[in-house]
Amino acid sequence: MAALSGSSSECCTLKKTLNRLLSNTSSSPRARTRSEPLYVISLERYGRDADFALRFPDSISMSESLFDATLTDGDCKVRVSLDPAVNRLISVNALHCGSVIRHVELSRGEDSASFHVCSLEVDRLSGGDAALRALSSVNVRAIPWTGAEPSAGPLRARRSSYLPLWNNHDFCGEMWRDTAPSEPDAEEDSEEEIEDIGSTVSLAEVRRHFLSGSRRYRGALCVRILHKSRLIYFGKADHKCECPYKAELQVGDGSSSACVVLWNTVCLEWYRILHPGQVVRLCRYRVKESYSSRTGQDSEPHIEISLNSRNPAAQITIIPKNQVSPEWVLPDLPHAFICGQELPSCPQGHICDIIGVVIFVGRPERVRRKDGQRAEIEEYRWLQLADRTSDKPVMIKLFSTSQPDIQSRVYPMALLVCTRLKLIRSAVDRATSFEYLTNTSLTQVYCTGTGSHPVMPYRGLRPVRQFLHWLKQVDEGSLLGRAVIGGSFSYPPLPVSLHNFMENRHGEAGLISGGEMKLECEKLIYREKRQFAIQCVITAACYHHREDSGRTQFSDLPSAPLSPRVRRQREGSEPNRTPVKRKLFSSTSPRKRLAPPLQPLATEDDAERDFSLFDGAMEFLVGEQEDDSNDEDEDEDFSTPPTSPMTSRLGLTRVASETLPRVFCYERRHVQAVAVGLQVNTFHKLLPQRELESFSPASCYTGYFTLTMRALSDAVMLDVLFLPAAPGNLHWMPLPLSHNNSWESILSHGGFSPHAPPPSPADLIATANQLTNQRLLCVLDACALGGEKVELVLNRAFPLR
Repeated sequence: MAALSGSSSECCTLKKTLNRLLSNTSSSPRARTRSEPLYVISLERYGRDADFALRFPDSISMSESLFDATLTDGDCKVRVSLDPAVNRLISVNALHCGSVIRHVELSRGEDSASFHVCSLEVDRLSGGDAALRALSSVNVRAIPWTGAEPSAGPLRARRSSYLPLWNNHDFCGEMWRDTAPSEPDAEEDSEEEIEDIGSTVSLAEVRRHFLSGSRRYRGALCVRILHKSRLIYFGKADHKCECPYKAELQVGDGSSSACVVLWNTVCLEWYRILHPGQVVRLCRYRVKESYSSRTGQDSEPHIEISLNSRNPAAQITIIPKNQVSPEWVLPDLPHAFICGQELPSCPQGHICDIIGVVIFVGRPERVRRKDGQRAEIEEYRWLQLADRTSDKPVMIKLFSTSQPDIQSRVYPMALLVCTRLKLIRSAVDRATSFEYLTNTSLTQVYCTGTGSHPVMPYRGLRPVRQFLHWLKQVDEGSLLGRAVIGGSFSYPPLPVSLHNFMENRHGEAGLISGGEMKLECEKLIYREKRQFAIQCVITAACYHHREDSGRTQFSDLPSAPLSPRVRRQREGSEPNRTPVKRKLFSSTSPRKRLAPPLQPLATEDDAERDFSLFDGAMEFLVGEQEDDSNDEDEDEDFSTPPTSPMTSRLGLTRVASETLPRVFCYERRHVQAVAVGLQVNTFHKLLPQRELESFSPASCYTGYFTLTMRALSDAVMLDVLFLPAAPGNLHWMPLPLSHNNSWESILSHGGFSPHAPPPSPADLIATANQLTNQRLLCVLDACALGGEKVELVLNRAFPLR
């Protein structure tokens, strides 16, 4: 077999290795790189297919996913498939885009033109930014391929597109069209199958024909799209479907309404193009009984319109507004806008629309949810919206809506509309409850800065007009002062009594031992969040002031440059400091520091500088873990834990960068969104790991407690962070329940009393002996931050009598 061409093959690690592999004539040739580094510059995921067992007969992985990667040595690059044996490294984000890998073992693919990575070693000692440093002077996109440029599709499964790295609901890749396809040529069908597409038929007529037993449907449907679902990926390892997607549209005309289902490649061609409010003409469709009728959810039979890519090939046409006939009597979009003041009076499960100014965007997290027989990982983030009617923000737990191009640009100070949200109510006690909104399958998101508002017909509705009128008068400075992005956030608040907490678990698993919790945390994948209840005693406590965990300077470690072409934040933050842990087992209170005033932000171009909420509102109206080796010596225990050097430990002894909420910086909002977000899959989007630390912690963050806990079951030691809610803190707001601010009440309420000044951290540490030998049931929020870092945050601790 011919060697790979190229004058640099003698010095190129990749070419030398691949040439050895191609010249090997054995039945199962393999070649391994030596100690020279290779860099991962892209990572792409896709679903297994029915040929998985043939391609990977030796694999014991149960993962539903496969991965392709692009590797480079700086001189050339190659696209390879990865063995399922390395999937676990990807799922915990130990192997990611930007990783440095060594001792890579490669084999040839079935066609001898593709390559497969059998094993590899991730170089963790070089640091997460080593690839950025090594390739800082290289145009990665211009690096030549070792051979012909590979095809755009997955290498080891018959799938037509890739999946996003971290969820199954967003679209991913250039094959998802954003412009309508050209009209296809008519297929050669028999006369019985040819429809008379020149005439128009109503949904009521189609339903009547179907229920009468007729299977021939003549005429086109002219309908308005009322609602649009998120994408549904139904690919499984035993399915041979190349494009296992479907999406639903709720449509209506003057006679009735129905569900239209886009199947398979029709989703690739039309999902990004079709939106609620549009009028479409549908031809060459199939009709069947609706899913709700088949499952007995509806008392009356309903129909479902199926649009397929063949047998027959559906025809879809978007009808311009000026060509919509009034004779069709098409329905308007059904909107149900409510304001924050109305939420407490709405019933559980109420479906509504909401509009507001975003004042908080949480970090993306993931949760495992059971969907039928299989568990699926869902990605979500918390949002808080301010509106004209209530001082309390509207809380939204927003999962993916298959709008990644919009949801990735939801920042603080943006105007946001969310439709078809469902109200969830959670009770703390009989008198106190909290509401939040979350997705339905039909939720859609519209945000300023994405071009989505001007096309939406809700602009003329009275609640929207009232909101825009309020927006013209609002004090932008006050809203900007509340704007926060990222960080640990938990909502709704848990009950303050052990009895109510156990009642609200609704059959969930009860207490867990320390060893079991450690095993469960080891199973967590990247940014997956779970809640555990465990019996513990607190053996040590320490307080870290804001300065200790703000911006950090690593003067003794090599570091990658911050992202180019962006200015540093100018919100008047304090200069960089090397973190020094405070001893707080003393009676002296630390000197209080006032948060610096917010300074005006400036940018390099006028478009970025001229920002205001009013400008955003016009879119509606016009078409347009750190080194802590020195910390342990300074911890002072108020009780003596029976530990040894071999004691098993779990958690982080210092707060992680991802845990802290950050001041929102409008001029660098795009960089900040990536820094707060999940790991990216391509090198050109990659930021240095310390980029997040270039943004100052938000003013709501003043410091945190670290609590060392011992599990009563088996003496496993837990390093836990505690971020107490405090009066005046609009982000971590305390429960509206008074208490005496003792350790016991602070832990059971999750923070300080709202009706009394909170004790100083030094006073709390001085009285920590109240917790000596106190048995507690602790509710811990665990989140895997990547690699081996598992963050444990204390949500509640209930005393056991």
